[in-house]
Amino acid sequence: MRRPTIADIARQAGVSKGAVSYALNGQPGVSASTRARIVAIADEIGWRPSSAARALNGARADTVGLALSRPARFLGVEPFFMELISGIQSELSARSYALMLQVVPDHDEEMAVYQRWWGEGRVDGAILLDLHFADPRVPVLESLGMPVVALGHPSETGSLLPVWSDDGLAVRDAVTYLTALGHRRVARVAGLPRLAHTLIRDRAFGAVCAELDLGDPVTVHTDYSGEEGARATRRLLSMSPRPTALIYDNDIMAVAGLSVAQEMRLDVPADLSVVAWDDSPLSQVVRPPLTALSRDVPAYGAQAARRLLALIGGEEVTPYEDRPARLTPRASTAPPPAT
Repeated sequence: MRRPTIADIARQAGVSKGAVSYALNGQPGVSASTRARIVAIADEIGWRPSSAARALNGARADTVGLALSRPARFLGVEPFFMELISGIQSELSARSYALMLQVVPDHDEEMAVYQRWWGEGRVDGAILLDLHFADPRVPVLESLGMPVVALGHPSETGSLLPVWSDDGLAVRDAVTYLTALGHRRVARVAGLPRLAHTLIRDRAFGAVCAELDLGDPVTVHTDYSGEEGARATRRLLSMSPRPTALIYDNDIMAVAGLSVAQEMRLDVPADLSVVAWDDSPLSQVVRPPLTALSRDVPAYGAQAARRLLALIGGEEVTPYEDRPARLTPRASTAPPPAT
């Protein structure tokens, strides 16, 4: 089976390819009856315009690009990405836009993908994820002149349009809550240290620990995977004295940490309190269900897509700050054991 072409339409309609082009592009040069016949044949044989041909004519691709520099296996196990993509897609599909998604091994390949997509007219804009401190991708995308929405704090987005939430405030809320329960030894299992939002959380954690006189902040950085989360948990729970509360930077690591605690014969929450970042269904189906920093990730993705489409449409668009993640207490947190 091959893709239907305007030559196929012209042959069936008994007209020239030029007449087909006029009819399908709404240009004068054919009669109303001929135009109707050509359009009907095009629908019947399933003809659709070529995105490459449309790009050559300066037409929009009606497609948004998203290149992810993360291991592909993470997409299947970390709910955040799938919820984010579902929110992006819900907004795009309502406007008859498509999402072009590609997983790449590193940032160099990510930039090569965006440059190729933009140069070939495959996308009308892009969404940038996982901002780094002094991210070298930002000036590259700025130089392309492509509409881009960056999910991250404005301090790191340059002239790209930022969509973000206050991660520092969420960290502060979690630590303050645990301190109110009576915890004095609070540690954190964090994500990749080179990510801008990890650095923001690190700074906020250090600041609130100092304000509440909790001693030097204890943070172990990981790659966000369950394996690394479990390894970090074993390390922290082997300390003397061990923490009485752990805050995890995502739900996958929190669930892995819960399993390690039970493996080490610690009761959650009697011996150890656990707080997860991102309140996915995974946080709610484990036992005990996890106290979590909750946010509407699909709505976050939809906001990013909505603003990108406005940029593509030439509208004046302002940065958007989403509300910070809210603490949702559940059965994984309680006062620390009596000493």
